[in-house]
Amino acid sequence: MSIWMIIIVVAYLCIIAYLGFRGFKSTKSATDYMLGGRKVHPYVMAMSYGATFISTSAIVGFGGAAGVFGMGLLWLTFMNIFIGIFIAFWVFGGRTRKMGLRLDAHTFPELLGRRFKSKFIQGASAVIIFLFIPLYASAVLTGAVKYITSQLGMDYNTALLVFSVIIALYVVMGGIKGVMYTDALQGTIMLFGMIALLILTYVKMGGISGAHQALTEMADLVPAKLQADGHQGWTSMPQFGSPLWWTLVSTIIMGVGIGVLAQPQLAVRYMTVKSGKELNRAIPIGGVFIMMMTGVAFIVGSLSNVHFQQTVGAVSIVAAKGDVEAIIPMYLQSALPQWFGILFMLTLISAAMSTLSSQFHVMGTSLGRDLVEESLGKKKGGSGMLATRIGVLAGILVSVYLSYIMEIKFGKTGTAIVARGTAIFFGLCACAFLPMYIGALWSRGITKAGAIAGLLSGSLSSLFWIFFVEQKAATALLLCNTLFGRRSLAISMVEGQEVLAKTGPFVWAYVDPLFIGLPIALVATVVVSLFTKKMAADHLDRCMGTKQP
Repeated sequence: MSIWMIIIVVAYLCIIAYLGFRGFKSTKSATDYMLGGRKVHPYVMAMSYGATFISTSAIVGFGGAAGVFGMGLLWLTFMNIFIGIFIAFWVFGGRTRKMGLRLDAHTFPELLGRRFKSKFIQGASAVIIFLFIPLYASAVLTGAVKYITSQLGMDYNTALLVFSVIIALYVVMGGIKGVMYTDALQGTIMLFGMIALLILTYVKMGGISGAHQALTEMADLVPAKLQADGHQGWTSMPQFGSPLWWTLVSTIIMGVGIGVLAQPQLAVRYMTVKSGKELNRAIPIGGVFIMMMTGVAFIVGSLSNVHFQQTVGAVSIVAAKGDVEAIIPMYLQSALPQWFGILFMLTLISAAMSTLSSQFHVMGTSLGRDLVEESLGKKKGGSGMLATRIGVLAGILVSVYLSYIMEIKFGKTGTAIVARGTAIFFGLCACAFLPMYIGALWSRGITKAGAIAGLLSGSLSSLFWIFFVEQKAATALLLCNTLFGRRSLAISMVEGQEVLAKTGPFVWAYVDPLFIGLPIALVATVVVSLFTKKMAADHLDRCMGTKQP
């Protein structure tokens, strides 16, 4: 570790500490702590949204996955920009901000609960968030800490502890203001880091056309196992209907691309700006940011195959000995100048800290405000920030523990825990919240019972598929093996050999829970709403803005 790396890291942490302190000094109420007083600048909001969205999951986890799947992953970049930015800000953002203001909602579960006048919806949503966002957070933690240990030569557990304590301090004290101030800085660092990465990669590989042509000509070097699963080269999509196609399209592209609309830590950002004009101004900022973050990661991950083939005679996944998350760190260390390692370390630290701080914040608000204070009615007076801060600490402890366990169980197995944990949580949020969220914003016909039916059916069916059917998730979570003696219910044993259960064109073990839970939740929400009592007209008028509150 060079003296320059030490100086830069210390300077970076000092700036983060200052921004966190600034957030703490300007936080005077629950609205300040949870929504930044609803007066956040559009640049800060856009960069915070993007930096929260993009983490080590995108750069290390999904960048490494691009080294396996190839350029087909760029469809996720398109989904991230079109759905995650344009649709999210322009379509969902304005209505969410206005309804949140009319109902005086401070969190995503509180918005849903007040819209449907249901403490159960608010409490159940908070429980889902608090129980399962640590899986996502621990995946982000794992990816960041792995890179820190490789760059700084630290022990994994020491790096995990130090990194978590730093984030905890400015989230607990500074609230959403501390989070968003630091997010804006971290997002700016990420942007410069990824631009430099793209330029250096193309320069090293002889330009854009030369690099992509070389990757196209490597199609016959795809490992036999990947070919058997449908891989057709790194510049082509997998064979339609193959196991790799289902994994790429249903889990990665659709699961994350659609799941972003119902992410509680992202949706709450719509309510931090003072008008719809600020949201519209944030769209191009967020779009360019997401394009550079995910697009560069996926391009570089794919092109790493060219580098490793030319230098060590093996494609990326073989050079990394099956460890998907080692592909990007190995490429950076072996292909790019040493000085860039310092810049990119700050990029990855920023990506992880920005995402984790928002995750920890939403954990705290879910437990402290939504569940304890609002749903269970345990208000103690005052602003309620103490309960929320306790919730943040509890969420951090759970996430750190899960990250520690993940490293022990899967750290040396090559399991893509970063990308997998991200995809699971995004898909679960879509199944549990998206039908109810859409109904809350646009429909007067969705009833309280219909919203509850969609929430329960979507979340339970998705969780069943995660724990017992989708073979990658079920294998990692171990519950199916514990109860039934096999990795997945879609796998049967024939003469001692595992065989994937197939029905028609579908390979059920590879179908993402999103394709099961979301249709079930949509049908349940609509059908139950047709046969249950409609909500009062005056309440709907207030929610929809057809009558002044």
